[in-house]
Amino acid sequence: MKRQILLPTDFSDNAWSAIAYAIKLFKNEECTFYILNSIALKASTMSTSATKVLRAMEDNARKELYELKNQIETSETNTGHEFITIISTLDLYDAIEVEMEKNHIDLVVMGTKGATGAKEFFFGSNTVKTIKRMNKGAILVVPDEYDYVTPRQIAFPTDFNRNFSEEELQPLKVMAALHNSKIRILHIHEEEKLSPKQEHHFDCLINHFEGFEYSFHWMPDYSTKEREIKEFVEDLEIDMLCMVHTKHSCIARITHEPVINKIGFKPIVPFLVISV
Repeated sequence: MKRQILLPTDFSDNAWSAIAYAIKLFKNEECTFYILNSIALKASTMSTSATKVLRAMEDNARKELYELKNQIETSETNTGHEFITIISTLDLYDAIEVEMEKNHIDLVVMGTKGATGAKEFFFGSNTVKTIKRMNKGAILVVPDEYDYVTPRQIAFPTDFNRNFSEEELQPLKVMAALHNSKIRILHIHEEEKLSPKQEHHFDCLINHFEGFEYSFHWMPDYSTKEREIKEFVEDLEIDMLCMVHTKHSCIARITHEPVINKIGFKPIVPFLVISV
């Protein structure tokens, strides 16, 4: 089945890095890549000249999308890759939501920050807002200036306090199957032993990952979970981090505390966020 991948872009170098990563990640797969640019006008710009301004923005976006598509297709080697450009007058987050439903998007791939993103901030406002607003789906966040590395090892932190459905784990399993990746399941523990509920969820994960190469890793709770995850990624030379985003998850805390020196966390490898 052909994969449907959404690539939001603001034509920045960071957005290009994310697009290049996505194309290399799925280099052997049949995919339709939807390249999306939002030209939504801010409320302050709405006036009698708004239509003229919007038309100029649309013409400029159409030109840049054409050049971007041409640049990609010139160097593309997979004939099973199709590229479709989209211009939306909706806010980026609304535009992503519309395209996800309309085109049955399997994965959104974004850069960590846009053209005006400050280095001291985690992700960037566009990415954070997209993660927060996505009720269901998967976003792959690619760090700024990240050179492609085949994801041979994927880290999956969990506290075993909730069960995961097959549907929720599907984006992770699809990613692992792409390149026969090893799944490294990380548990940062406060107690030495799992509770009966955690034991049950532990067993369920074993069933879910049958047929995949996986391993469990225990770390004592000696610092912030964000910092410990980062250390785990560095120590085991992890190529991709995957986490499930729920209301009370680690990701929810991260997106509310964006300053790196405040939370001690910054994505150093591509970050797959599954929203449920």
